[in-house]
Amino acid sequence: MATVNTYLYFNGNCEKAFNFYKSVFNKKFKFIGRYKDVPEVVRPSFPHCEDQHIMHIGLPISKETMLMGADLIDLSEKENNTAKHFSLFVHTNSREEADRLFSSLAQEGGIKLPISEQFWGSYYGICLDKFGVNWKISFSQAPD
Repeated sequence: MATVNTYLYFNGNCEKAFNFYKSVFNKKFKFIGRYKDVPEVVRPSFPHCEDQHIMHIGLPISKETMLMGADLIDLSEKENNTAKHFSLFVHTNSREEADRLFSSLAQEGGIKLPISEQFWGSYYGICLDKFGVNWKISFSQAPD
């Protein structure tokens, strides 16, 4: 069976963002590669990426899910438009875990929909983290 994972691009602050995600999810990086390790023949494809920028990083969230990312420097990008294009949806195993993730991710970011019981039966909320990424956090108890 194929799996689908999320790949996030940052404009120079990928490492800072992933250190934050590492602390929120209490996981360890599977891989960290920097542009200094990219062969010289390929470096012209990334003209604004410096040696210390992240070329690829992987953070296992669960057995099936890997959060991945990189710096892809765009000098023309004035604002972070990440939140306009997608959200990351996390379904938790408990209400407590949902609360912990939601409050950690929203810290220094913002709350779009406070986490609470929703009309469709899920405990659910939407927040924006301090790096401009939308997160949808959910917990649903299976009916008996």
